[in-house]
Amino acid sequence: MFGFPANLPSIIDIFWITTSFFILFLILLSAINKSIGVRRSYVKLLLRIFEYGRVSIEIAHKERHATIAETKTAYTDVNATKDINKSSPIDTTNEKSSDVNATNGNTLINRDNVLLPTPNEPNFNKEKLTETIKDEKISFHFEECLDYIKAGVEAIIEDEVTSRFEAEQLKSWNLLTRTNRQYEFINWKITLIWVLGFAVRYTILMPLRVLVCFIGVVWLTICTAVVGYMPEGERKRHLVNRILRHCFSVLSSAISAVINYHNEENRPTTGICVANHTSPIDVLVLMCDTTYSLIGQRHGGFLGILQRALARASPHIWFERGEAKDRHAVAERLKQHVSDPTNPPILIFPEGTCINNTSVMQFKKGSFEVGGVIYPVAIKYDPRFGDAFWNSSKYSMLQYLYMMMTSWAIVCDVWYLPPMYRQQGESAIDFANRVKSVIAKQGGLVDLVWDGQLKRMKPKKEWKEMQQVEFIKRLKGD
Repeated sequence: MFGFPANLPSIIDIFWITTSFFILFLILLSAINKSIGVRRSYVKLLLRIFEYGRVSIEIAHKERHATIAETKTAYTDVNATKDINKSSPIDTTNEKSSDVNATNGNTLINRDNVLLPTPNEPNFNKEKLTETIKDEKISFHFEECLDYIKAGVEAIIEDEVTSRFEAEQLKSWNLLTRTNRQYEFINWKITLIWVLGFAVRYTILMPLRVLVCFIGVVWLTICTAVVGYMPEGERKRHLVNRILRHCFSVLSSAISAVINYHNEENRPTTGICVANHTSPIDVLVLMCDTTYSLIGQRHGGFLGILQRALARASPHIWFERGEAKDRHAVAERLKQHVSDPTNPPILIFPEGTCINNTSVMQFKKGSFEVGGVIYPVAIKYDPRFGDAFWNSSKYSMLQYLYMMMTSWAIVCDVWYLPPMYRQQGESAIDFANRVKSVIAKQGGLVDLVWDGQLKRMKPKKEWKEMQQVEFIKRLKGD
């Protein structure tokens, strides 16, 4: 009486059999490094839907603005009729105020005159500068401060650093509530598409992605544990390269990743590979194409599981929090790794923190002091399908994974750039800036001189002194 329906076991069996075949098919495709083009077709379909949504939103905006304009016109005509019946002297104050407005215009935020030293600013001698100031006569005019006041107000409204640690602003809505601008109820067609998309992402894509992620992590752990018992040699290195590419290809399916690799002839083989940093997914994106050794701090939780699994199969450099502050110890271990030609290239993110994929910030000079070849890699994500940026101060790793698995997809381009060498007489800082500018140019990113650690710490004293030098030059009339 209270038993299950007779056909329920058969339904459960069909579900598990279908799911098992799906997982086995996915693993097989990853093992032979093949794709049947389902994800790329899915991305093309999304682009068509987004374009339809953009056009619908623009039409609705035009209709709304036209209605508002008609209302204002009718209201103005009524007021004008009332004013004609009243006689009043000519008011000249309005003419003056209109002239002032025409002169000023909308110049509240104007960043043409940036009061920052150039990246190539030479080191200055503070004592020598102080002696020069005492000997020379400096005339002060109040207007010399206005540019600095203006720059300060601009920084209060919107500075160049804080905006790099927030989600990138989209030009058009991608049907996600996390980028919502109250567009889902603009008309019934967009509302229907948004509801269907919500249902697909949370009832179909997310459960499948969670299952694939779980299986991928288990599969990675098993494969690396087995390979870890093999003796060191060329055969093990070749097998590790194939297995890791296979395992990370399975994990990339958990976020519906579509990755386009460019200039594969420049793919790193040895030495140091440096790339701009947006999220932990950067490692997954690059490891789907070739094997890298990683360097970083030991973690617990989900990242700790992956670190321990990778360490069993290939050489990586993991250090404790206390060791991270010892630059010499880390540099020495890095030199030892690079000096062995049998080791895979080591992957480093010189920014030291995640940036929202709109710019490249200051590169730390440590990896550029080691010597040898540097392979620059530019990574650019398409924010229309999902924001890959990890705001670690706002979201935990689990929250971030949840956002990735409920996004439409993760689409990105990877450019392998020609290897670069440190020139004779070139400092590590200049070399780092040269590599950074090449990555920024290829990825279409803004090249900034600011340190990414400014989101956690106060500005350095040297930057304040440079600003003071610039101000003194203005007073001297240089």
